[in-house]
Amino acid sequence: MIFEKNRRNASADHRRMHALYEIAITIADFLAAISFVIGSILFFSDSTQTVGTWFFLLGSIMFFVSPSIKVMREIKLASMGDVDDLAKRFERE
Repeated sequence: MIFEKNRRNASADHRRMHALYEIAITIADFLAAISFVIGSILFFSDSTQTVGTWFFLLGSIMFFVSPSIKVMREIKLASMGDVDDLAKRFERE
């Protein structure tokens, strides 16, 4: 199933795919944090509060993106395993 830790080390392709998704997750988390910091700074002034609110919204969206990437990664890794199983079954027949 998905979210199995041993799946990420199943092959070199699995390790590479896992690493690429980890980079994407880290970028999403970093952008979320930066957005919240900028939003917080902009919230100090009445004239920039609206822009600050948009940065908070952007940060919230990025916090949603991060776990979404994790789910996509796990589905991709799971499907990679299924393809290998199918190929092995095909070779036997």
